[in-house]
Amino acid sequence: MTTPETADISRPARRRRIRRRLRRMGRTPRTRVRGPSFNRLIPNILTMLGLCAGLSGMRFALEHRFAHAAVALLIAACIDGLDGRIARLLRGTTRFGAEFDSLSDFVCFGVAPSFVLLMWCLEDAGRYAFVPCIMFTVCMALRLARFNASLDDDDKPDYSANFFTGVPAPAGAGIVLFPVFLGLEADRMHAEGLSAFAREPIVSAICLILTALLLVSTLPVWSFKNFKVPARYVLPLMLGTGLYAAVLVADPWGALAAAGLFYVAILPFSRRSYHRLRKAAEDMSETVDEEPA
Repeated sequence: MTTPETADISRPARRRRIRRRLRRMGRTPRTRVRGPSFNRLIPNILTMLGLCAGLSGMRFALEHRFAHAAVALLIAACIDGLDGRIARLLRGTTRFGAEFDSLSDFVCFGVAPSFVLLMWCLEDAGRYAFVPCIMFTVCMALRLARFNASLDDDDKPDYSANFFTGVPAPAGAGIVLFPVFLGLEADRMHAEGLSAFAREPIVSAICLILTALLLVSTLPVWSFKNFKVPARYVLPLMLGTGLYAAVLVADPWGALAAAGLFYVAILPFSRRSYHRLRKAAEDMSETVDEEPA
């Protein structure tokens, strides 16, 4: 009769005998690899690619290749919109991935856009030209820190799940690059007056300051994650999306500049929608409290 002690002692000997038999048969024993599965690494790999795209945008700005810099930052924004969703789809969400994604967002959308605008027209605009760049980057860091802190807040009302507090980081980067998009479109159209306007330091400084204020504001902004479209608007929305995609391919810089203006234009409607939902929730809670037990 074997005891647990003798069974534990015999297990290594049994394994050695199995290895010897496998060697005699010409086969090597298969070793078990320990570590995370590749599915869990895919979101982190995408985040790494987005970070590399943001850093490449800074390098292109140093070489005054602003079209390439804008494309690199757009690629980083697209990857940022995909890595979180892919992580949830593959059930690969981790604390490390969340922190890595936040740091990548700070570099790609907080440091790189201000650096691109600095090389665009603020490099030789005087000693105070760097102040709006610093303001934008600091406000982006504060916005991301506030977002990370709000993830642990379980007391948020249900109606606020579809809204961001302040403009999100990728959208802020797209808004602040409006002078670059406008200048590239003017260069394509050979409009010298519009190109000179887009390269005015005051234009880039105003965009940096206003976007920085939008980032740290308490303005409720649609997140579009669980945004429900009424049935009668589905077909027009799909047609409009296809039309915009065609315009984006034919005239990318003009389409991106128009998208930035459109996003800023819908911010008041987002605020009105949030306050309407909050008022409806408050009225409902008052009705429940007034009902007799």
